Amino acid sequence: MAIALVLVLIVIGSVLFHVLSPWWWTPIASNWGYIDSTLVITFWITGAVFTAVVLFMAYCVYRFRHKEGARAHYEPESRKLESWLTAITAVGVAAMLAPGLFVWSQFISVPKDATEVEVVAQQWQWSYRLPGADGKLGTSNARLVSPENPLGVNPEDPNGQDDVVVEAADLHLPVDKPVKVLLRSIDVLHDFYVPEFRAKMDMVPGMVTYFWFTPTRTGTFEVLCAELCGVGHAFMRGTLLVDTEQDYTTWLQQQSTFAQLSAPAKVGALAEPAGTAAKAE
Repeated sequence: MAIALVLVLIVIGSVLFHVLSPWWWTPIASNWGYIDSTLVITFWITGAVFTAVVLFMAYCVYRFRHKEGARAHYEPESRKLESWLTAITAVGVAAMLAPGLFVWSQFISVPKDATEVEVVAQQWQWSYRLPGADGKLGTSNARLVSPENPLGVNPEDPNGQDDVVVEAADLHLPVDKPVKVLLRSIDVLHDFYVPEFRAKMDMVPGMVTYFWFTPTRTGTFEVLCAELCGVGHAFMRGTLLVDTEQDYTTWLQQQSTFAQLSAPAKVGALAEPAGTAAKAE
């Protein structure tokens, strides 16, 4: 009886925790609504299954508890029960997968006015590239990655000369502006994840993955790597700041372009060796 009661209390506590959780309904980005709706549908379906299974267990524990003289009925299989379970499981899985297909379509259907921002992952840091005055990102290639060109920007592409390069620093985005996030890794698998934005996507070496969103609230948010990428995985964190238009413009003007970073360093004149100074007679 005690075990059956504990199982019932687990169900009641789980439902109350879900209903009363304080982290619901805090939209911060445009994709928050439809992703959360999918999560809610998944929670209801899995929650109903969880409730039914645990309550059935509680019933069985109570109904078939030990009694003197009672004998168990052995039934090795039941085709009728198996058919019902297969059908119900198929319907439940389809109900969870179908909304995800629509959400995925929205997640990758980028508006025409979205600004492209490239995120480059490397053990164990985040770097970024934003379009310059021409509004276009130049091409890049992993084969071009070097200490002088850590993001592998193509120096022969004129569109890349004015690209803004942010290496191992914070990323800023303007509020209420759609952004297409291009994701690239130059070493191993990573995953760009901003929990508050409901934004998450794998980064596969040799591929460019992407998604889009519109930040709808200014603030500071943490960037995490959600794919085990080596011993420094837990420390692969970054910061994303959503600014007002004015603050974003001010920050952007303070950043360096690819052309500025790749320009040859100016070397000062060598000091004149001692004893070689010209003598004026």
